[in-house]
Amino acid sequence: MRRPPGPLGDVVLKVEEYRLIRELFGERIGVYFGPEARGSIERRLRERLLARGHQSFLEYYQFLKWSPQAGDEWQAAVELLTTHETYFFREAYQLRAFQEEVLPIFAQRNHAERRLGIWSAGCSTGEEVYTLAMIVLESRLFEGWDVRVYGSDISRRCVAAARRGIYGPSAFRTTSDERRRAFFAPAEAAVGETPSQPPRSQEPLSVIEPVRAMCHFGQMNLLDEEKTRLVGKVDVAFCRNVLIYLDLAARRRVIDILYDRLVGGGILLLGHSESLLNVSTAFELLHLKDDLVYKKPSVKYPNRGGSPSP
Repeated sequence: MRRPPGPLGDVVLKVEEYRLIRELFGERIGVYFGPEARGSIERRLRERLLARGHQSFLEYYQFLKWSPQAGDEWQAAVELLTTHETYFFREAYQLRAFQEEVLPIFAQRNHAERRLGIWSAGCSTGEEVYTLAMIVLESRLFEGWDVRVYGSDISRRCVAAARRGIYGPSAFRTTSDERRRAFFAPAEAAVGETPSQPPRSQEPLSVIEPVRAMCHFGQMNLLDEEKTRLVGKVDVAFCRNVLIYLDLAARRRVIDILYDRLVGGGILLLGHSESLLNVSTAFELLHLKDDLVYKKPSVKYPNRGGSPSP
């Protein structure tokens, strides 16, 4: 990649500066960057040095770590260094297990109170949250229930995109025409309108109102235990393709927080390449037909508390 012109375009991220920066990100958000990521971090953060006029990465690090005015800059750096790749109905085998085996468990268990809470932790731009809401609607097990699907992400930009609920073609790579017809409308159409024909494949689509009404989004660092309490207690938590970016200490903290937010008997679903091996022994393994998930041991049903993230 060509470096920007001028003296700051040639600023190099020195080994010691890289150590300080990656330790800072590990401390604040738990993300782990290996030695091989140094060049990528240098390229991505150099534009922030240019924007702020810092003369070195050390100066930029000191600003991020110590300045009381660093809040917005910290958010800009997080946006540059975190990954947000996702799409609707991702990892179909796991979603099939969720629909056919997990949801019936809570339809029976929660029939008296008629409430269901689901948390997508690290929801990126919202496709997973809306997907889970759509699957709940398709199941027809919770008609007339109070169903809430919470989505949280550390990225302010991603949360804003999730709340807009408008998506381009790449988000629909595994979405059938039947589901596109049922749950989306052309972005320029009235919210809640369902077209009589499948939307054209290249036009932006908007999530319809019945799905939106179930979904709530908030910006949240998963290591911020106090803020995660805003989610309240949930029956099911999805934390897919998040742990792989965290160091071991951060994984353990995140899993402890997810454990705390789940009701007794609640179920945790991780990404296909993730497990709790060497991370936590607090959960029980639950073998489903199409997946292996984690269950919080059943205890006396606690007060759910909490409220949707703002």
